[in-house]
Amino acid sequence: MDISLLLQLAVLLGAIFLGVRLGGLAIGYTGGLGVAVLALALGMDPGKVPYDVILIIMAVISAIAALQLAGGLDYLVRAAERLLRRNPKNINFLAPTVTYFLTILAGTGHTAFSMMPVIVEVAKSENIRPSAPLSIAVVASQIAITASPVSAAVVFMSGVLEPLGVSYPKLLLVWLVTTYAACMLVALLINLFGNLDLSKSKAYQQRLAEGLVQPHNVGEREALPAGARKSVWIFFGGVVAVVLYACAISPAVGLIEKPVLPRDGAIISFMMIIASLIVMCCKLDTGKLLDMSTFKSGMAACVCVLGVAWLGDTFVSGHIDAVKETASALVGNYPWLLAVALFFASMLLYSQAATAKAIMPAVILALGITPENNSQVYILVASFAAVSALFVLPTYPTLLGAVQMDDTGSTRIGRFVFNHSFLIPGVLAIVFAVALGFVVAPLVL
Repeated sequence: MDISLLLQLAVLLGAIFLGVRLGGLAIGYTGGLGVAVLALALGMDPGKVPYDVILIIMAVISAIAALQLAGGLDYLVRAAERLLRRNPKNINFLAPTVTYFLTILAGTGHTAFSMMPVIVEVAKSENIRPSAPLSIAVVASQIAITASPVSAAVVFMSGVLEPLGVSYPKLLLVWLVTTYAACMLVALLINLFGNLDLSKSKAYQQRLAEGLVQPHNVGEREALPAGARKSVWIFFGGVVAVVLYACAISPAVGLIEKPVLPRDGAIISFMMIIASLIVMCCKLDTGKLLDMSTFKSGMAACVCVLGVAWLGDTFVSGHIDAVKETASALVGNYPWLLAVALFFASMLLYSQAATAKAIMPAVILALGITPENNSQVYILVASFAAVSALFVLPTYPTLLGAVQMDDTGSTRIGRFVFNHSFLIPGVLAIVFAVALGFVVAPLVL
């Protein structure tokens, strides 16, 4: 390993570490800083800017912002809340189910924020430590990104894998079945072996004595806007249209042999159509769209993906021959190592889409996978769920939100940073999803 490689690696890791320490948009900023240092100071060629991923995120978030302004997100949350309140004893299974499918529909895990206060309240009413349902609910909202037909990560992966002979419907089937089953398996383990009795929590008793625990209170809600339900049906219809179109242009289905719109263009245009219909049918004030929390978080995600994906591609592209040689030797002999690499990369890159874009193309080249020689493509499909390790560092927004919203003190970040409430459920969920993937993918593909 020569000195130039060590310096380049130091810049890569240093930029990511600095971004994580600064938090928020800073990981995108420092990613751009890292590209500048690698290019101007160390002579590397800048990598490809991830325009496709960014544009997909922008389009989906624009439609989600319209849905939120129309009251559609609140409508979905209240429907999910009714489900939780009617079945409080099953909170450990229903909480991750709700956050999982909200993410599947919306393509972003930030929808979990709206469910957290409800999960905490229902758990307290059943004397269950809120950390149990909250931990797996947050993890489910992240891992569901790898099964959402409108997420940038899934659109990118399907675009990469379909030319290699893997059909879009089969990809969705594998990812939906394995990721949801993994979340339910973790929920079952928590239910069977978790320390669920809230009354025995010392932190809870202390906070209760200090008056820091809010009393159980459903409270009154404001009436939803008139077009709330209508906006949900418009958005749901649009998501179905995206899936149907993607299936129709899939070579395996062959309904549209020469599509005018490729998959990326289709999802972007369909999302714009959805947003337009919601604005017109629900008579929205478009000046308020920029104030929506989903719009702000989505645009922040674009900046982060821009920086870290560009930085990652710059480094990987500069050492593509070495990456191919190493990946071919290791992944070819030990397929599960790809999942390990994706796990640690996503832990640092903070984005499922950015991680997939930085690593998957290099692995495809390394393994020599082609449409004629695709016997190893199942490795990529099975390992994909491992890009969801955003919970490892306790700085991700939904993780921090869960800690703040649990007034019982059961959901916490430990003294040693990594010993937080989400680490074990998250690792188990990814292990189960990948393991199931290695079983299901070869059977389905």
